[in-house]
Amino acid sequence: MTSERSPGDATPRQTTAALGPRISAAFGATDVRIDALCLTAESLSAALGEQRTLIHTRRSMPATVTVRVLLPNRDIDLAFPGLISDPEESDPVHRRWLAQRNAHGIVLSDHLRGLGAVHGIDVDIQFKALPFTPPVKLYLLNGTEALFAYYQVTEREEQIGRESVAMYDALGGVSPLFSFGAGDGHDQAFVTQSQTWFDALWTTIATDLVLG
Repeated sequence: MTSERSPGDATPRQTTAALGPRISAAFGATDVRIDALCLTAESLSAALGEQRTLIHTRRSMPATVTVRVLLPNRDIDLAFPGLISDPEESDPVHRRWLAQRNAHGIVLSDHLRGLGAVHGIDVDIQFKALPFTPPVKLYLLNGTEALFAYYQVTEREEQIGRESVAMYDALGGVSPLFSFGAGDGHDQAFVTQSQTWFDALWTTIATDLVLG
């Protein structure tokens, strides 16, 4: 079963509004497969959390769910989020990003493993680390749909602990998400190439990632 798109999906919407319905459609398949490349997995975790209600009420009941997530390595100097000026000692922005990455990844894993345990769904979730800051976010659903958004980098100040810091940041939740799906030659080519690109990263330069 493929994830059919409604006509309105041609217009990009913010990730927080657009991702959930596409994940729900993907969960209509018997064997669900999701590949994601992102900064923290916050949006993906929220979207997959919505599936608990659908599955608990039997509106969605896949047999298998396979999820692979690519996230930046904890040890690299991120292009964003990050301090505008070089840190003299420690970097509070990096520490906060790492905490968010780990927390959202753990919640995402718990969501899926909990569903698997309660409903007998065969769940496989894996994380790997990238040696660079991804300038885009990408979600591949069941091999038939690609959701793509640019991280829009901005300058802003934020209070972290007791410190006000000037930082480069990208609020991924408000990034417009573009959908490419099967059925159109141009769209299908983008889905195919995006899957090939993701698979190449996964099997070459990505390394094992332990959350925490």
